[in-house]
Amino acid sequence: MADEVKLHGVTGSPFVCRAVIALNLKGINYEFVAEDFSNKSADLLKYNPVYKKVPVLLHNGNPILESLVIVEYIDEVWKGVPILPQDAYEKAQARFWAKFMDDKCDPAIFKVISSHGEEQAVAEAHEALQFLENELKVKGNKYFGGDNINLVDIAAISIAYWIGAAEEALGIEVLSKHKFPKLTEWSDNYVNCQAVKDSLPPIENLVAFLKKRFSKAE
Repeated sequence: MADEVKLHGVTGSPFVCRAVIALNLKGINYEFVAEDFSNKSADLLKYNPVYKKVPVLLHNGNPILESLVIVEYIDEVWKGVPILPQDAYEKAQARFWAKFMDDKCDPAIFKVISSHGEEQAVAEAHEALQFLENELKVKGNKYFGGDNINLVDIAAISIAYWIGAAEEALGIEVLSKHKFPKLTEWSDNYVNCQAVKDSLPPIENLVAFLKKRFSKAE
């Protein structure tokens, strides 16, 4: 009997996109169930009664919650292209930087977007992004995972794609090539990987979404 895989999500979410990238990297067939935050489905509330948010992965009827947990679950269940390193230390490092994305980078990026590039918010985002820039400089690799995409790359999709969309939508600058040469190079390589490219919402749709959500009142 074939696995039944469903992903509840919204296309404008970088957290949902993490799960989509992992599924595509593994070549898993799945059904995408589009959710509406203004009218959350009964299934979403049933499967995630604690946080009532996406993404939710359903595997043979069993719900798995939280984007990074979902990515690790996908990696454990479906073999093939590995997402987490096999070495215990390297695995711990990958988990550390993925958590850094959730705890430091994504909140800082959201603050920049919601403030329309307020100077202090940009400075805080730059402080967080500099750690990732330094990590890429030290490793000298194409991706955070070396020659292949790993958990950290997947966690950092908001940097690779959502920042650029926000810059276009709001007329701000966050990730300049001059200040972050390694991160911008990584970003270009990452979003042009076919499995990632197939996972991303059209840039024009994302720009329009961000303009609408974060437009300043006249």
